[in-house]
Amino acid sequence: MAVFPQLSMSPEVREHLHTVYTNDEAVCELGAGVAEQQFEALLWCLSHPPLYTCLRVSTHLHPLRDVQHRLQQHLEQIQCRCPAVHTHPELPDVLLLPVCGPRPVEPVASAVIVGSQCGSAVLRGAHVFTPGIISTHKFMKAGDVVSVFSDVEGKCTRGATEFNGKKVFVGNGVSEVNRSELFSSDKPGRGLAIRMTEPLYQSPSFDGVLTDELFLQNLPSVVVGYVLGPRPGERVLDMCAAPGGKTTHIASLMGNQGVVVALEKVRSKMEKILRNAQMLKLDCIKAYCCNSIHAVSSDPAQEYTEGPPFPEESFDRILLDAPCSGLGQRPNMSYSWSLKEVCSYQPLQRKLFTTAVRLLKSGGVLVYSTCTVTLAENEEQVSWALKTFPCLTLQPQVPHVGSEGMLGAGLSCEQRRLLQRFRPELGWTGERFTFSLEKLPQDANQDTIGFFIAKFSKR
Repeated sequence: MAVFPQLSMSPEVREHLHTVYTNDEAVCELGAGVAEQQFEALLWCLSHPPLYTCLRVSTHLHPLRDVQHRLQQHLEQIQCRCPAVHTHPELPDVLLLPVCGPRPVEPVASAVIVGSQCGSAVLRGAHVFTPGIISTHKFMKAGDVVSVFSDVEGKCTRGATEFNGKKVFVGNGVSEVNRSELFSSDKPGRGLAIRMTEPLYQSPSFDGVLTDELFLQNLPSVVVGYVLGPRPGERVLDMCAAPGGKTTHIASLMGNQGVVVALEKVRSKMEKILRNAQMLKLDCIKAYCCNSIHAVSSDPAQEYTEGPPFPEESFDRILLDAPCSGLGQRPNMSYSWSLKEVCSYQPLQRKLFTTAVRLLKSGGVLVYSTCTVTLAENEEQVSWALKTFPCLTLQPQVPHVGSEGMLGAGLSCEQRRLLQRFRPELGWTGERFTFSLEKLPQDANQDTIGFFIAKFSKR
């Protein structure tokens, strides 16, 4: 069975991340050996999928237990060998499905090379679709049993018949197409190409399954909605809303009573938010194509309008799930961004944060979150915000199922306790998390993507 490497990245990005985890504060408190172990564990975890698939139930439409029962029936119908579906003890709209793996699957002779993004999707339960395939052997035809490999460095030439570069095995499947259909001169299709029959990680595909009942969402992303704490009748802003999972969750928690404004600067993504809202019967969601930096009006006399720009202090609660370097996403076997790109997000996040503070009512709540693991985009942003905006105060988070903030940004112990970081490396045992039904809640809260949440109130 193929063994995953640690997350592949450029030496400069690796060194930058290494500095985050072995900074002076961390070494002083933890010791150099422990800090180094945590860094190595992080790279291992990020290249593997979490041990649990998190599914958010549309509880404003369907009772949780009914959906749990229907999902269990679906899994039995497709003969999925996954363990039973579980509820989460602290998140009343979450179902957890344990992921089985890595499984003892051996590659076959016929290889198919897919892009790293496609390979990561396969590790989380997806089949292979035509756009994801880069290379196949010369005579591949429909019905062939093939092994799927992820090109982790992006060096495979499209249409090649052989590839000897760095690749990672993700499982075996059956081809649904001939090679000629993939690389012909005509425009290739977008349908199913490889049906995965022996994936390295056993996790069912949820494409088209209980579509108005289940939303595939990482557990920390669900926690964000609860930390924001929206109430019926309030006016809430989701500043960087695509793909809309948090937006629809906020509206659901409000019982579809009030107004949820979703801003997204890419029109096609904004339109998808509206389609999801319509499917879920959430008519309190109003989505607009807008760069959130410019969402606040410069006219102090302007009254509240339905669309942007909005006057200052227009919203009771604001979620800023900021654009970030994405270094907490998993599984991710290859990270191709340069250090310059990784470091480019802090100024953008501060511009968005400044707009958020202006748009927030006095007494309102602002939640800032990212799906990355750097200090510069997380704890350092909190330290900057508290110094820049004296009107802001850190608030406790409920639920608090992750870890406290990391050392290295000069925050006090009390301030770090008020933050919430999801750190998969803290539950690493040296090889893998060990699945145990008795430990399910604790494991599920630890073995997640890397994520960060800070909650502020405005005096």
